[in-house]
Amino acid sequence: MPNNQVTASLPVFYGLGIAPGLLDALKRLGYATPTPIQHRTIPAAIEGKDVVGVAQTGTGKTLAFGIPMIQLLLRVKAQGLVLLPTRELALQVEDELHKVGRALGLRTAVLIGGASMHLQVQAIRRSPHILIATPGRLLDHLQQKTVRLDSVKALVLDEADRMLDMGFLPQITRILQTVPKERQTMLFSATLPPEIMRIASAYMKLPIRIEIAPPGTTVEKITQEIFIVRKDAKRRLLEKVLSEHRGSVLVFTRTKYGARNIAAAVRAMGHAAAEIHSNRSLGQRREALEGFKSGKYRVLVATDIAARGIDVRGIELVVNYDFPGQSEDYVHRIGRTARAGAEGHAISFVLPEEQYGIRGIERLIRKQLRVSKLPDLPPDRPMPHMPRPEVRRPQRSGYPQRRPSPYGGGRHQRRPRY
Repeated sequence: MPNNQVTASLPVFYGLGIAPGLLDALKRLGYATPTPIQHRTIPAAIEGKDVVGVAQTGTGKTLAFGIPMIQLLLRVKAQGLVLLPTRELALQVEDELHKVGRALGLRTAVLIGGASMHLQVQAIRRSPHILIATPGRLLDHLQQKTVRLDSVKALVLDEADRMLDMGFLPQITRILQTVPKERQTMLFSATLPPEIMRIASAYMKLPIRIEIAPPGTTVEKITQEIFIVRKDAKRRLLEKVLSEHRGSVLVFTRTKYGARNIAAAVRAMGHAAAEIHSNRSLGQRREALEGFKSGKYRVLVATDIAARGIDVRGIELVVNYDFPGQSEDYVHRIGRTARAGAEGHAISFVLPEEQYGIRGIERLIRKQLRVSKLPDLPPDRPMPHMPRPEVRRPQRSGYPQRRPSPYGGGRHQRRPRY
């Protein structure tokens, strides 16, 4: 999210229409050179135009919409709303906006699942300038009438394609129908599927399309490698890879149960590891991410919920332990390394029956992926026992299903006492 901190005699944020107070805040934070998406988006957004921005993850989109939004809300008595797909992204965006607007008195409220509704209601009562929310939790507040959106003058849909992938289209549609029609709307996405263009045409006013890189473009300084490996050898290959790379490693898996098992396996290999997936509480996910940033954990194992929710500089290696089901997910996953101009490496484990997916990724990124020879693998080691979590069966109706009594009779019949 943050752009490169470059020392310059005349910061080129000047001339974009940014107010002096915000320019001073950017200067104090060390922001000197805007990223391409910031340089092209900020002037149009400050003029009040609707924007559809297409850019890779990690290119500074937060300030691209955050600076114009803060400037508008400091001038007009109104409210801004930022919608994001995951809790981690919401917290990171809030942190970035707060850093820029703190000296100007900016107040924010984060409305995300897994956090206290009571504390969120208290934050709403302090009349925040900007609400930063995931769609599901925002609808919870709307249904409980703890928040109103009739003062929203600036709306941002960030990582819009990811929100659609996660099934948020019905919730987004309801929110778009709730906010005032007279507003500024900015939509940012790494790809532009037809659903997003339909949203743009239905709910935006002559939006300006700003495309920094074609969809599917990977970051510049990343090297990519593929191993064709049997399923029963993937864990040993991971052990080999971890022994050859010394820095921080982000491992992606397809399921939360798989993430749990792999994290336990990595710990058994002697590496400090944490996990992030939807079965972890918000506090656990924050602790895992902060521990990964600080170096407490060398390895972070995550499902795709974190593919765009992790903004950590210095990740040396991304491992696709499970090959992604969609080519776009591959781009988002490997985009966690080689951020802010740094170098990085991505390794993908591909089962023999999954090789057809390689061609789809190559077509998307317009590059040929290097398939490496499988190295000599370490011997298999016994893994810690991980009991499978209890799976709750869904109810067939809206009412709890009662188990038939072994003693017969109706539901009010008393059991005999022994």
